[in-house]
Amino acid sequence: MSELTVLEQKISYFKINDEDYISITDMLKSKDGSFFISDWLRNRNTIEFLGIWEEIHNPNFNYGEFAIIKS
Repeated sequence: MSELTVLEQKISYFKINDEDYISITDMLKSKDGSFFISDWLRNRNTIEFLGIWEEIHNPNFNYGEFAIIKS
């Protein structure tokens, strides 16, 4: 994993299959830290998006456990 500096904040990034990915967590830490992350993770749209993503990309996705988390 490599780092770059944006407005005096270190942001991690890495490359997979010739595509660059940056750390959203590092970007949010430069704002107001964990408040934004925890708020984002409590958002119903975020939870639904993560569930759909897992259904598509995770063959071992546990629908029962996700239903508990979602509710």
